[in-house]
Order: sequence, then C-alpha cells, then structure tokens
Amino acid sequence: MLNLGEKTVYQIYPKSFYDSDGDGLGDLRGIIEKLDYLQDLGVDYLWLTPVFPSPQNDNGYDVADYCAIDPRFGNMEDMEELISQSERRGLKVMLDMVFNHTSTYHPWFQKALAGEREYQDYYIFKEGKGDQPPTNWQSKFGGPAWEYLPSLKKWYLHLFDVTQADLNWENPRVREELKGMIRFWKEKGVQGFRFDVVNLISKPEHFADDFQGDGRRFYTDGPHIHEYLKELVRDTGIQELMTVGEMSSTHLEDCIRYSNRKEQELSMCFNFHHLKVDYRDGEKWSLMEPDRMELKRLFEEWQTGMQREHGWNALFWCNHDQPRIVSRFGDEGQYWKQSAKMLGACIHLMQGTPYIYQGEELGMTNAHFREIGQYRDVESQNYYEILLGQGKTEEEALKILSARSRDNSRTPMQWSGETNGGFTKGTPWIEPAGNYGEINVRRQAEDEDSILHFYKRLIVLRKERAVISKGGIAFLFQEHADVLAYTRVYEGEKLIVLNNLTGQEITVPAEPAWCRYGKLLGNYEGIWEAEGHITLRPFETVVLEKRG
Repeated sequence: MLNLGEKTVYQIYPKSFYDSDGDGLGDLRGIIEKLDYLQDLGVDYLWLTPVFPSPQNDNGYDVADYCAIDPRFGNMEDMEELISQSERRGLKVMLDMVFNHTSTYHPWFQKALAGEREYQDYYIFKEGKGDQPPTNWQSKFGGPAWEYLPSLKKWYLHLFDVTQADLNWENPRVREELKGMIRFWKEKGVQGFRFDVVNLISKPEHFADDFQGDGRRFYTDGPHIHEYLKELVRDTGIQELMTVGEMSSTHLEDCIRYSNRKEQELSMCFNFHHLKVDYRDGEKWSLMEPDRMELKRLFEEWQTGMQREHGWNALFWCNHDQPRIVSRFGDEGQYWKQSAKMLGACIHLMQGTPYIYQGEELGMTNAHFREIGQYRDVESQNYYEILLGQGKTEEEALKILSARSRDNSRTPMQWSGETNGGFTKGTPWIEPAGNYGEINVRRQAEDEDSILHFYKRLIVLRKERAVISKGGIAFLFQEHADVLAYTRVYEGEKLIVLNNLTGQEITVPAEPAWCRYGKLLGNYEGIWEAEGHITLRPFETVVLEKRG
C-alpha cells in the first residue's frame, strides 16, 4: 500500500519551468533537462499542469484533446521519454486532468455546435428565460456563467471562461469517455492524477437562481459526486495510484469521504480555506491583512478532523493559481529567508502529503508588475476591467492584481542570474520577477544555509521519521494568534513544532518537560533552551525532539 505520508509532490507549470528550444515557452524537454535537479531535491512525484492541446485561453485548463500533447510543449515521444527518464531517477509523473469542462474547441463541443444531438448531451445546454440566461449564476472568472448560442437557441454552462464548457456527467457516455483518458495515460506509465475542480462535476437536478450568492452552493459537492468518483476509480483501476482532487469551496465532511481509503475515491484533497484568510468579506479582490487566528483555526480544524475520521490532507501554500506565499504571509525584505523557511516547515511537518510549487523551494516572490499589459492571465485581465468599473483607479486596480493575480506564480522559474533567470534564451511568454539575480537555483545550491537546502532537509526528514509520515497531531497555544505550534507523536517518538508567524519577537510559556528536548531543525543558529518560557525570533521556526 502506498505510504502517502512519506511522499512529497513537486508541481511543475511547464510553460514557465524551463525552455529547451528558445521559443520563450517551457516544454517537456526542458523538464527532462532538469530531472537531475528534481532528483537531488528529493521529491517523489512530478505533477504537471496540463500539456494537452489547448487554445490556452486559461493556460491549458481549456483542453481540446486529452490524449495528445500540445506542440507548444513537444510531442508524445517527449512525454514518453519524460516518464521513462523520471522512472530511472525514482520519480513518478502525475498528470492534471480537467474533467469538469472542455475547451469549446474540443471536437465534442464542435460536433454539438454542428447540431449533433448526441454531443449536445455531452454538455449542459438549457433554454433561457425569455432573453435571459437559465439562472443568474456567475462565472468564477467574472460575468454570467451562461453563454447564448443563436444557432441552437440555447445557452451553455461555463463555470469558468466562456471557452470552457461544462461537461454533463449525468450522461454515462461522458463518464466512459473520461475513463478512457485515464486508461490511456495509465498505460503510458503515468503514476498519479490530479483532478481539477473535481467536486463541481455533479450539477443539481434542477437549476435555480441563487439570490444569496453566485450559484456555487447549488453545484459544489453535488448530489452524485461520490458516486461518480467511485465509479471513475473502480473502472480505471487507479485505487493504488496517487490521486488528488482540487476541491473548490468544499467542506471538511465531504473531503473526509473523498480521501478516506475505505471509500475508494481519492488519495487526498486540496482545500483552499486557509488561503482565504486575507480576503475581505470572502472576496478575493478585496485586500486585508491575514487573519492569523483564523489561519490557525482552519489548520487545526482540518488536521484534527481528517485525523479523527481517517481522511488525508494535501499540504500546500502555493500553486499555479495562488500568489507566492512568502509575499503573502511572509516577508520580502529583512526576514525573507527566515519567513520562507518558517512557512515551509509549518506545513511540511503536518499530517498529510506536502506539495512544493516550482520556485517555492527558493522563496520566489510575487512579480510586482506595474502595467496591465504585463499580465497574461484571463482572470486578471477580466477583473482589472471589473475593478475599474467598480470605480477603482488604475493604481488601485494594479495594486490589487499585484497581490492577487495568478500570474504571480506563473513567472519563469529562476535558475540563475543570467538573462530571464536562465529560463530561456528567447523572449519569455511572461516577464520574470525582477529579483532573479538574487533569488535563483544556482546561487542557493552553493549556499548551505539557503531556503533550497532547508527544503531538502524537510523532504529527507519526512522519509526518515515515521513520526512525521505516520504520527498523530495535536495543536498548542490555540489562543495565541501569532504562534502556530503543534506536536507530532508516534510510537513513543515526539516532536514539537513552533512557528512564529510574525516579524516580531514573541515569548510564550514553555512546558517543564520541554527542557529535555533538543533542536532538530530551525531557521536560526543557536542552542535551544527552555527556562519557563520560549522566545521566538521574527518568523522563527524550531522543531524539537526529546533527547535520549
């Protein structure tokens, strides 16, 4: 049985990872060239965001063919070599499957447009209410979630971009088609699958207006979601592969079911509640300082809830849709290194399977673009116009995008201090962050005190210490907003993990027994001592183990 607790997953955004041919786009051969780096880092799985043919309206999450490789990234031979070369290094490839929707350029949708009723039933077409859409639901990218097709005199549902039409999972033929995609890649040697917004695939039997929100309460964790996942897993034989579901606006109870081994659905779940603690009134595009008490509460709720009911967490701060965590919850200035290390230790020592997003292991920061023309993300471009329409000035709108845009995570991987961070010899599809001269792989590989080396240590500890991969978790200092602390316990072994979430020195009381503990890991030099209290320096993390 796969020991999920020992594994670490590295997420690759291929378009921005490494460009092997100088066209400004990262590609599969670029990933192959960097496999030795990934092996040395110590990770186990390589999650690739979609490399399938796509018009790229949503950077590959608008798939036009699930069983081919977009020429931008290479060809099938390149993918087969990547899988083979990864296996030789003890690495496994995980693919990103976008099964909630397809591109409107997908042959299925094109056949639906041509009037083929069989393929119209692959999607969700509805008649409107007069000249209005079927419901008042809003797209997650802004604007209505329905698009009218005059040729068919019907509206189709798109919860995301207008070019991403939602699939009709109630149609058994759709489910069989998607199972075939999984079998195809499994036969190629793919060892894991990440399912994009998979908890949105089951839509309600009756579509109704939402006068309380944007419609998500009607289709999130829908009526047949568990049934559909069980069927997908059972009929494709992926029970023992690593699978993770991206769960949008989900609930703990559902994620326990999704990830409990007895249910035979998924290995683990992503949830995003902890990444909304700096949303004012729950609104992504409205800025506020992080609510650290709420962050602590959410971590404790999900960690202890999953532990109690035998679910499993995917542990992460960053991905292709999130700003860089050191810019968001850490410090880009004086305590950049310390805060990046603290944030890494904070989640890597919890119960679950940790995910590293490319560049996170270097402490890469947000891009801090100054003009709307520098952005490439459709969501950011849409919301820039929406913010201006709400009365924001250009300066105010750009400040919000600088903090929230998905492009913050999509800037090129910073390999060296060379032009464009060593990502490409051509013109990059998106500009790199301006600090690649100071923050890059080459520089940190030579520095034993670097963030990169700290992440290597975290990965090794997870493999070496059963208390991290298998142990229970209990939280400390629940009423202290600025310290995130917990214990890990397994078969007599115990660790204490203390994290100062702020740039201020903080003192907290120490248990008498802690004087018998020594420092296993930390981001500051110095000997550990506990004399009735503990003083944590700015953004300090310290991991303690019992001496003897």
